[in-house]
Amino acid sequence: MKTSHRRLSPQQEARCERALIGALLTLRTAEEYRAFLRDLCTPAELQAMADRWAVVECLRRGLPYREIHRQTAVSMTTIGRVARYLAQGNGGYALAAQRIDGHSSTAAAPEAGGSAAGRAGTGRPGVRRSTHGPAQG
Repeated sequence: MKTSHRRLSPQQEARCERALIGALLTLRTAEEYRAFLRDLCTPAELQAMADRWAVVECLRRGLPYREIHRQTAVSMTTIGRVARYLAQGNGGYALAAQRIDGHSSTAAAPEAGGSAAGRAGTGRPGVRRSTHGPAQG
């Protein structure tokens, strides 16, 4: 959590988070997500998020932490943190990974599954091919 001179109440923070999520939900293509994220994040923040997503993919393939570190140069601490959130977090990593798996193996619903090794997706945010997105209108 950031610390600053500006103190927001939990309600104000929740409102800001909902507004950000609302903005993300308006985006429709990978290019729109890329543009938004490049405007929103510093290059270092965007790289850190991309690195964490790469760790998720490695963990789902069953790679040991040392091999993940060798392949990604992500710190062991971050790898452990990502592993903990993948196993016991809010379910976001797992949901996104399952949906990518489902898109690469079949055009059916995300529950159809598919193997992580056979995944065609890149793991980049915003590659939305599902009909599960927000309603248009």
